[in-house]
Amino acid sequence: MSFFEEKNAEMDRYLEAHASSEPEILKKLRRETFQKTTQPHMISGYQQGRLLTIISKMMQPKNVLEIGTFTGYATLCLATGLSKDGKITTLDVNEDLAYLPQKYFSESEYSEQIYFKLQDAKDFLKETEEVFDLVFIDADKDNYAEYFRLIKPHTKSGSVILFDNVLWYGKVLEENPKQRSTQVIKELNDLIAKDEDFENLILPLRDGVNFLRRK
Repeated sequence: MSFFEEKNAEMDRYLEAHASSEPEILKKLRRETFQKTTQPHMISGYQQGRLLTIISKMMQPKNVLEIGTFTGYATLCLATGLSKDGKITTLDVNEDLAYLPQKYFSESEYSEQIYFKLQDAKDFLKETEEVFDLVFIDADKDNYAEYFRLIKPHTKSGSVILFDNVLWYGKVLEENPKQRSTQVIKELNDLIAKDEDFENLILPLRDGVNFLRRK
């Protein structure tokens, strides 16, 4: 559950009721995530999924990167707007859970365009020479600032980056946070705000999405 859902559940239900409908494959995936995982709240929410879908369809990206697959909900949302020759690379390190996203990727109409890798994202970013049109990062909060530093050389003018959970259940308001993840998320938000190569806005959707566009 996100910070926003906790503070105003009634408004959250209203927002969901007035968003476009969720595709059947995503309904099935969301249901199975809650049935078979110990932390189902990690799934990208219904509202966030609609945001990712709309952004992808507007951009029609050729090369997408996702850091943090979990059960693949966001992956499928991001895949909906891919250009005909486009692809999405999605990275995770959880081998035990890999069967679940793989199952739904294979069932989807984007199966040939999704490349699921069990690999540490830092290693991938240091090795690859690819440039990405659209990047979604939702994994390992302790490395968020490092992900930003590593992903920047792999973007171009017009590239969009989205970081999830950047309000961190409101903990970013703590002046001297003791939790490392809170410290790093605050560092990330400060780095982005000061980086003149990007324009950005933090959307108060679910637990906060930092929405960046490279100038």
